[in-house]
Amino acid sequence: MKNETQIKPNIVLDMLGKVCPHPLLGAKRVVEEMMPGEVLLLRSDCPGTRDDLFSWAKATGNEIAEAGKDPEGVAEYLIRKGQREMIAPDVTLDVTGLVCPGPVIEARRLFNSLALGQVMKLISTCGSAREEVGTWCAATGNQLLDTRQTGPDAWAFFIRKG
Repeated sequence: MKNETQIKPNIVLDMLGKVCPHPLLGAKRVVEEMMPGEVLLLRSDCPGTRDDLFSWAKATGNEIAEAGKDPEGVAEYLIRKGQREMIAPDVTLDVTGLVCPGPVIEARRLFNSLALGQVMKLISTCGSAREEVGTWCAATGNQLLDTRQTGPDAWAFFIRKG
């Protein structure tokens, strides 16, 4: 797995050879015993694991911090035990399918109608959005409160107008 953010797992769970729902059940069991913020590296070769994990994480407040493959092609998932408070956005902008710089352009348009301190949830599938949203926030004085991977190649950005 290409680990751009250098997240280090606290625990490794190898579920190679186990079919669904066993990888999810194993991850759930381990994560329940972890402290908030700790990270589990789950290795699985079951093709259904990806969808199971993202659905479970969304429902439980845990996070799939990264999903990818190791050099041998084995799927690996970095799962962070939830600790975040729920952020209630004032407005949601879904720009799924729009390529960069489109997400930032549309966010800027909507931000013009928001009052200072209001929060926007920006949903994007653009691979460059993580970098572009952060750069835009830093340049404009807006605050990037949180970035969450909500699915394979899908991200939610919580931005407070500054």
